[in-house]
Parts: sequence; C-alpha cells; structure tokens
Amino acid sequence: MNMKYLLVIAATFAATVGVFAMNGEDDVMHEGFVDVREAVPGVVATARYAGNDNFIGGPIDGYNADKVIVSTPVAVALAKAQAELAIDGLALKLFDGYRPQRAVDHFMRWIADAVDTRNKADYYPGVAKADLVRLGYIAEKSGHSRGGSVDLTIVKQSATGEWIELDMGSPWDLFDEKSHAGSTLVGAAAQANRKKLMNLMVKHGFKPYSEEWWHFTLIAEKYPTTFFDFPIK
Repeated sequence: MNMKYLLVIAATFAATVGVFAMNGEDDVMHEGFVDVREAVPGVVATARYAGNDNFIGGPIDGYNADKVIVSTPVAVALAKAQAELAIDGLALKLFDGYRPQRAVDHFMRWIADAVDTRNKADYYPGVAKADLVRLGYIAEKSGHSRGGSVDLTIVKQSATGEWIELDMGSPWDLFDEKSHAGSTLVGAAAQANRKKLMNLMVKHGFKPYSEEWWHFTLIAEKYPTTFFDFPIK
C-alpha cells in the first residue's frame, strides 16, 4: 500500500472521528485556552468536576484544580454576555468549560460500572444509569473537549454579597426530562429564566442543547474537530 493512499485514509479517518490532540504536549495547557476567571471580568466559576459534588461523587480525571478553562473565542463571547448581564447586577456562573478527553473516558468507565450508583438520587433519579449515553446526557465524545462548550447559569448577588443562582427549575447536571431546555415540567419563573439565559447566549453566538438547559456551544468554535486532553491545573 503506497504512502499517498495511507495519507488519504488517515485524512478521511480524522475528518470522521476528529483529531485527539495528545501529541506529547498533553500535560500543558494549549495556548488557545484561558482561565475564564482571568479572561472574563465579573464571571463566577466553580469547577464541580474537580470536587465531590457531581454525578460520580469524586474528582474527575484531568480536573486537578478548581478552574474553568475555555478556548479564547469562547472567552471573548462570554465577556460580551457577562457585560450585558452586569448592567442589571447579574453574572454568569460557569460549572464546566473545557473537559479533558481523559475525563470523558472516566465518564465511560463509570457508565460501564453498573454497581456504582452512589449519587443516583441526586443526579439521575428517574433514569437508568445504562441509559445516560443513549438519552444524550453523557457523550463518548464531547464538545467540551474541543473547548467550544460551556455549562452555566445566571446568578444574582444577595445583600451579603453571595452569588445566588436564578431558579431554573432543576439544578446543573440533573439528568432528567425536566432539565430539557424547553421543558414545561418546571414553573413559569424557571421557564422565563431559562429563556433569558438562552436568549443571551444565542445573541452572543452560542447554540443551546435541547437536553440540558445549561449547555451551550459556540457556533464559530475554533477547534471543531480537535479533542484535547491536557489536564486542568
């Protein structure tokens, strides 16, 4: 088989499944990524996958620090959305941004472990663990690993200075039908808040995800076929 034919096969494969950026630099943050707290003034961020408060119940592989990392174009778009919210004393709160491929692999190992359902009551009470991928709540390949997707909500500041999440009808990462972006299983106030978030994000170049009200992907993402694996630290 000649080299030209091999290159054609390789190019076709890469275009089909995406490129995994693990080329000896998988321990160093890519130059096209930034810490959202440093890049977006006023934003609030908490890396839930770096701690125990998530559907697995412990730190996820690759989340070695309480940081939310995003690609630079995502940060630019988020800054515009944040500036608009700030006019009304509100802010964006991010739960997740860039997700190392090793974290996605961790999710898949957890899915395969039928015994570990320790956080089922809090995160997927009405869904069988084995169905989480089929129903679109967890993906074997994630836009988060491309640096183009974010999980977020809107918060307001209390009299004591604490940032309080607006009522969205369901918490982040609750894998349930009522977490679908257009669900009518939540109250009118929550529906209005979800619409406010969606309108804001769409205005600034993001597209929503129907199964999760908190998940948005930048339409003009910079790395649409590249899945990165550098750890967050």
